[in-house]
Amino acid sequence: MNFHPVSTGLIYRNPKPHLYARNAWHPTLIVAKDELIATFDIGQAAESLDYRTYVSRSHDEGQTWTEPVPLFANQLIEMSGKQTTHTARSRLMPDGELITIACRFHRDNPEEGIINHANLGQVPVDLLLARSLDLGRTWDSVELMEPPLTGPGFEVAHPIMELTDGRWLAPLSTWKAWNGEVPNGMKAIALVSNNRGKSWSRFIDIMDSYAEGIIHWEQSVVQLRDNRLLAVAWAFDERSGKTKAVHFAVSDDGETFTEPRETGLSAETTKLCVLKNGRIVAVYRGIDPQGLCGVEVQLDGETWSSGEPVVLWQGNVLSKMFGQTPAADELSDLKLGYPSIAQLHCGDVMVAFWCYEKGHYNIRWVRIG
Repeated sequence: MNFHPVSTGLIYRNPKPHLYARNAWHPTLIVAKDELIATFDIGQAAESLDYRTYVSRSHDEGQTWTEPVPLFANQLIEMSGKQTTHTARSRLMPDGELITIACRFHRDNPEEGIINHANLGQVPVDLLLARSLDLGRTWDSVELMEPPLTGPGFEVAHPIMELTDGRWLAPLSTWKAWNGEVPNGMKAIALVSNNRGKSWSRFIDIMDSYAEGIIHWEQSVVQLRDNRLLAVAWAFDERSGKTKAVHFAVSDDGETFTEPRETGLSAETTKLCVLKNGRIVAVYRGIDPQGLCGVEVQLDGETWSSGEPVVLWQGNVLSKMFGQTPAADELSDLKLGYPSIAQLHCGDVMVAFWCYEKGHYNIRWVRIG
């Protein structure tokens, strides 16, 4: 594949930074029949009390975007008498239904964020499922998901996916409680539903190296043309506070995964996409080279190989975990991340990501020829 960026632009930037703070993170890019849809989070700060997910649309392949509006009406997502914030990830299913998984954070103490910066714990959370038949303009309801294991916290960094056998997977990562308790470790999992999200009675482990002190964050899972599953994850060494090379795992049966192994990519948050021709693309926050990078991936049996990385967009500062201050502090200080990849109807690939430019966190896109 001749990987080369051909254009870039903005999905969202605070239009009036001299009046108010509005920063944006964590985009999800969706290709519909006649429009592009981008959901992303907006808040004053990464853990602020006004943090929530918004949606914007484009009818000219990303050149212009509508003013973002909240993805959910307040009465759908908020709890009566309680302060909450949320983040959400959406996917257009094969039958045309837009399915969103959301993580709702309980903000009982307005003087604290969602993460305990002393021990990397998390406030109590709810997992929610929402369905829309009109591409997210209206929602039937928001349903409480009952996970089959104790997180107690969860990271929602991946939309729900439908496999060729009809099962739904909800890829997540387990997370510590506010007090630091973590009965199942911090690992990459997927909840499994055999009835299109009505219930989630079991889960599968995708990557679990917590006994060795490795956390698997922001995983990405794709189903290949031969029906195997390929997963990658940001591998973070909690003891040193530094990132290891991106890990990957493979499943032949959709139930059990190989032990996580290194890809060789010097990177953190990484996302995968299987193109219409079967080729696999990975886009990530690169450490070496630095910036938003892309690469084509080959999987020969259980062996990973990839071409030479191409820098798709580069900020003016290295963004990574340095291991010099508490992990939660360094997470809040990252300057680039969370790419979302989609192939357009014309065959080009578009990537949405968040980045720090001119004192603000924006949502930017880059188009790959």
